[in-house]
Amino acid sequence: MNTHPLKVLKYCPKCGSSEFKTSGERSLKCGTCGFHFFINSAAAVAALVTDESGKLMLVTRGVEPNYGKLDLPGGFIDPMETAEVAVKRELKEELGLEVKSLKYLGSAPNEYVFSEYTVFTLDMAFLVTAKSVDNLKPMDDILDYKFYSEEELDYDDIPAPSIKNFVKDYFERLKA
Repeated sequence: MNTHPLKVLKYCPKCGSSEFKTSGERSLKCGTCGFHFFINSAAAVAALVTDESGKLMLVTRGVEPNYGKLDLPGGFIDPMETAEVAVKRELKEELGLEVKSLKYLGSAPNEYVFSEYTVFTLDMAFLVTAKSVDNLKPMDDILDYKFYSEEELDYDDIPAPSIKNFVKDYFERLKA
């Protein structure tokens, strides 16, 4: 099944017309009201949280897509929210974790398929120092968490290319 927005969106979100047609490589335009819709990336954050020995926290996803697979804690940035606030909010919602400090590491594009619809994302990674990693509780959309050394990790268990790259980069920097 093709989940690309150009294939999924059939009706104008403004007027409801079926004259909502492809207008370029990443947009649709309504032939009835003229509404022009562009397919842009949604902003998301990923947190790299470590324990005192340098092991990296990965969470087990409790929702689709990729239920049961490994991921970094994080999620979508809410409207009018900064990436830094989103990291803090997501960690609190998913684990009850309080952030002591954070540092932006970089970004990577990704495709997130949800409800048979592709959401293109720009994932932003942050290195997070937690106030404490004791007594964390998996909540929200995660089943569990664990701290991994690179030797304990199977990269095939991380389906999102952006997240896999962030994790690999973390361990590469650790070796340097």
